[in-house]
Amino acid sequence: MRSELFSAENLEKESAQPGMRLQNSKMLKIRLNGEAMARVGSMVAYQGHVQFQALGSGGLGKFLKQKLTGEGVPLMKLTGQGDVFLADFAKDVHVIDLEPGDALSINGSSVLAFDPTLQYDIRMVGGTGMAASGLFNCIFTGYGRIAITTKGAPVVLSVDAPTYVDPQAIVCWSANLQTGYHRAEQFGLGTLLGRRTGEAFTMSFAGQGFVVVQPSEEPPVAGSGQQEQSGGLGSLFS
Repeated sequence: MRSELFSAENLEKESAQPGMRLQNSKMLKIRLNGEAMARVGSMVAYQGHVQFQALGSGGLGKFLKQKLTGEGVPLMKLTGQGDVFLADFAKDVHVIDLEPGDALSINGSSVLAFDPTLQYDIRMVGGTGMAASGLFNCIFTGYGRIAITTKGAPVVLSVDAPTYVDPQAIVCWSANLQTGYHRAEQFGLGTLLGRRTGEAFTMSFAGQGFVVVQPSEEPPVAGSGQQEQSGGLGSLFS
């Protein structure tokens, strides 16, 4: 049988060492030898002896925070030996290595998988407070790898000057950055007449670090119970 489908770029990427690697730009491969954490429903194929256990948000404390804030990661634990392939609606997949001292703030909706050596918590984003109805995000720390997704090829902004980003396009950022919110749209006669730019608020970043922005804005979702589909940022500035 012959087809371009069977070209080398589409064949399974072999890996001798356990852990995460990109199968392609849309799919993650985990060479499992023990445990890994993944987003519920993200498995598209596996080979070997693998068990899947639903964990909710990853514990009672995170479950309660998720219910209160609408932010979090619906998790399943992968256990066993084999190859597991993960994807999320053909979004682009990126792998980040975290080292001791690193901290990553990320929308729960952008988390695909992570090593069990990483810890995460749901925290309020500093500088937003009641003005943004309480902005919450997931903070990952520890040593290990995390796979994240973006809708399209992202831009990584180096925050070496005051930086402002549409909150519905933010994927993640260095958790050491100082954050706040900024009224981007100027109030005037046009606003009174109903003419709006569609950019009423932005998130501000200062310090030394990076912000990852995707070329797609998450649509606002009404109701905290549905926010896990769009992440903690998606409906805050609508």
